[in-house]
Amino acid sequence: MEKKADQVSVWCIVSMASIPLVMTLGNSMLIPVLPILEDKVGISSFQSSMIITSYSVAAIFLIPVAGYLSDRFGRKKVILPSLILALIGGLIAGFASWKMDDPFTMIIIGRVIQGIGAAGAMPIVLPLVGDLYQDDEEKASSCLGIIETSNTFGKVLSPILGSIFAAFLWFLPFFSISALSLISIVLIFFFVKVPKEKDEPVKFKEFFNNTKKVFKAEGKWLYTVFLNGVLVMLILFSMLFFLSENLEKVHDIKGIKKGFVLAIPLLLLCTASFISGRKIKGDIKTIRLVMLSCLAVMSIAVAFVGFTNKKIILLLAVTSIVGIAIGALLPALDAIITENIEKELRGTVTSFYSSARFIGVAAGPPIMSIVMKNFLNGSYIVAGVLGVILLFIVFKFIKENEIGNQTEKA
Repeated sequence: MEKKADQVSVWCIVSMASIPLVMTLGNSMLIPVLPILEDKVGISSFQSSMIITSYSVAAIFLIPVAGYLSDRFGRKKVILPSLILALIGGLIAGFASWKMDDPFTMIIIGRVIQGIGAAGAMPIVLPLVGDLYQDDEEKASSCLGIIETSNTFGKVLSPILGSIFAAFLWFLPFFSISALSLISIVLIFFFVKVPKEKDEPVKFKEFFNNTKKVFKAEGKWLYTVFLNGVLVMLILFSMLFFLSENLEKVHDIKGIKKGFVLAIPLLLLCTASFISGRKIKGDIKTIRLVMLSCLAVMSIAVAFVGFTNKKIILLLAVTSIVGIAIGALLPALDAIITENIEKELRGTVTSFYSSARFIGVAAGPPIMSIVMKNFLNGSYIVAGVLGVILLFIVFKFIKENEIGNQTEKA
């Protein structure tokens, strides 16, 4: 017991929390810079959205592989090389922007490499927390809340840091991602002590059959959680992309000032995430109530985003409400999926969930770049309707007495 307490030191938690912080900054920090990129590189808003999407698409396909590798060989052995790839990707994108006349293709290549790194770093933190706190659900929930808060805090810092860095050099955000990745590498190497495995790693065939068994037994609620991950990230990143463009083109708010304005709904999202993570304590009944409440609030508020786009105070009020709902929902999703899957499959199953979240991240900006000119109001109404549909799915398939208890019956 004393050994386990030593393993989960404050610095261990800080080190784990650094990963979602760095990976979030690696993506979200570029959102306020996209209009500048469009001007400097000579690209359209759709092409600039690809700088976000290329990172996320790479992650979508490789996250499940990273999850399996972390279950097979260990969390730390996957996380460290992945962070190195994220560092290299940032350098490629940064040097291309600095030295090349037409850097767009190399920026995309660098972003893809970063996405590969993100695939093997951020999603593996969730099962790592589960490993470290496998006998204490309350502490696991609390730590997951810190991890998710770090993720959302990265979103708060992103527009501010991105705008400040770009004010010095427009391509500096790319290099800053590499510097932050290096800090995270050092922290993980020295401070994260993973519990030693007593058993031999499960062979692939047995592992595959066990995974199939889990999805067959627990599929209804797992797929419901995955759908939540897709929708909330789709709404969040499409909303952030729209806000970044809208603040410049409609309200003439640019540079560092825009970064601080963008941070307002994200700060409330971060605060809600921190409070939610501390309150849920691994209790399925509480998690279900949080999910239903947040989906209801998000669905109503998001439908009004388009209608408020020319009134800055109303726009920030509505997007802040959406942010609060999403912020409170995310730790509940992390907890329900991390604490109800057995350790041997935790990395793989949580990686599918992380992959689902990245689908939303990847789809949000390009969809918004297409619809915001002619279908802005309609697109947000559709998002609200999808939220209501998902609310009913949660009500039907997230049941206290069915989660985590079905695998043995399968």
